[in-house]
Amino acid sequence: MLWEAIVLGVIQGLTEFLPISSSAHLTVLPQMFHWETPWLNSLSFDVALHLGTFLALMGYFWKDVWMLGRAWLTKGWTMQGFQDPQAKLAWWVILATIPAVAIALPFENKIETIFREPALIAVCLIGAGLVLGWAEYVSRKQKTQAGMTLGHALVIGCAQILALIPGVSRSGITITAGLFAGFNRETAARFSFLLAIPITGGACLHKFKDLLQLSPGPETTATLAGIVTSAVVGWLCIHFLLAYLRQSSLYIFVIYRICFGAAILSWVFLK
Repeated sequence: MLWEAIVLGVIQGLTEFLPISSSAHLTVLPQMFHWETPWLNSLSFDVALHLGTFLALMGYFWKDVWMLGRAWLTKGWTMQGFQDPQAKLAWWVILATIPAVAIALPFENKIETIFREPALIAVCLIGAGLVLGWAEYVSRKQKTQAGMTLGHALVIGCAQILALIPGVSRSGITITAGLFAGFNRETAARFSFLLAIPITGGACLHKFKDLLQLSPGPETTATLAGIVTSAVVGWLCIHFLLAYLRQSSLYIFVIYRICFGAAILSWVFLK
């Protein structure tokens, strides 16, 4: 159980932030390799992995969170709130989170159940990957964070709703929306990660009670291993992706999504 938990933690840390869909990997790979340990397929362990990536986000962006929070509390409610860059960005993150929360709460379980089949996940992987490639091709990539408006933030926030569908990828679809809006890759990715903080933190807080039911034993050890692994790998992945996107395109992830989706379809039809 321990080594499987570590592997799943690595997968979560990598795929949560790279635009290749963590839900697709965590749903399909255990089936492919016949990892049938009940605890590792439970909601509680899923919460643990997301807690790890939330810690990665907070560890990497703690300065941003501190500055945005301070600006929002001190200036966000004043007439200058939308003139101060930090307070304005804080408002954009908050307002862009609302659409996903409004849809996720009533429909999350139903959407995940409908799109749980590996073949559908593969189609979503390939389809969303092609859209990402289109955005990479047509985007002018000239705008920076200073050029973001409320409309841009809401469009990216609404795009985040599609991430409820396994295979789409939360980071992938929000970066895609950012590119279509004309932002450069790093700006689109950075806003995507900032937008992930409230949605991931809220989900962990909502489901944290499941982790409190753990008693000392192998399941606790595996859970802690999953949290630590996903947190460390997630932090490294954020650092890598932001540096990579300053110089390189997203086509490598488009190719990976198409190849992984094709591999899933082959597995489905041949098994």
